Amino acid sequence: MRALVAGKVGEPADVLRLESRPVPTPEAGQALVRVKATPVHASDLHVLRGRYGFSPEFPTVGGHMECVGRVEALGPRTEGLETGDRVVAAAVPAVPGPSVAGTWQEYLVADARRLLPVPDHLSDSSACQLAVNPLTALLLVTRELDVQPGEWLLQTAAGSTVGRLVIQLARHLGIRTINVVRRRDAVEEIRTFGGDEVICTEDEDLMRRVADIAGSAGVRKAVDCVAGQVGAQVSQALAPGGQVVVYGALSTHRQTEPAALTIPLSARSVIYETKTVRGFWLNRWFGATSPEDALRALSEVRGLVTDEVLSIPEGEPFPLERFTEAISFAEAPGHGAKPLFVFEDGVRDEGDG
Repeated sequence: MRALVAGKVGEPADVLRLESRPVPTPEAGQALVRVKATPVHASDLHVLRGRYGFSPEFPTVGGHMECVGRVEALGPRTEGLETGDRVVAAAVPAVPGPSVAGTWQEYLVADARRLLPVPDHLSDSSACQLAVNPLTALLLVTRELDVQPGEWLLQTAAGSTVGRLVIQLARHLGIRTINVVRRRDAVEEIRTFGGDEVICTEDEDLMRRVADIAGSAGVRKAVDCVAGQVGAQVSQALAPGGQVVVYGALSTHRQTEPAALTIPLSARSVIYETKTVRGFWLNRWFGATSPEDALRALSEVRGLVTDEVLSIPEGEPFPLERFTEAISFAEAPGHGAKPLFVFEDGVRDEGDG
């Protein structure tokens, strides 16, 4: 089988190589999955750069997030699945926890408790993106913050994939959203998409606008994936006792100076208004959550996606051979779609290069 392998830490386009590897054999409690489609997430690229929250042993197959495929074979005493089942593999390594197989290969072995059956009518593009961003949005809104109908939820990077999923989920649950964007031309787009209120940091004061929108009751719950000064302003904008959950740091993605990877919080605001700032990382959630609970949450996400409550943008397909193009596409500003590595029936098609 073909596999996209990084021999060492470095820039993905420099360290990745297309290799031929033997098809793995599933052991007890495992399944062999023939991969059909797998996304290229920014996090996948940061793992290879050595700039993420965990580091695999190198050489490593790329793709430490998710994929969709079909069960090709089952290991001994593997229950709950059958050969031929179409499944999503949640390939996010648990922290702490054992290593898992990368998804940028034609076949992978996965723990059966990390495999979620999905219906055939759900496209490969939607299915292979189901286990990371939609799950993150669901966990942030319903478990981390337990936002109730009628409450305000403040979020940064509203135009991001997770940001848009949060808007959709909030509308479904009767939650009102205040959405922060960087560019003026994104404001109307977020309104049209369903955001109740939009703040543009290009020409508006975030704290003042939040106060104007929410009034004396204020906003007590927020999610942030920007960090830096914007994350600090979100914390200050919250009402006393407010909580902000930080799940990303977009403002630092190209930053290599550790001292700049910060959220400069106001001590007075945190102390005297007893606010909470805490992190969320899907890898650590998988490490702390039972396999059964993780599958329940994934099943809930599957229902929201198949019922079209949550809409996942169509990805841009690339054969594995064109990995340098896929990486460039993933990091191009404003590309919109997520690049996907796609396989034809898990075997090499001589015409797909």
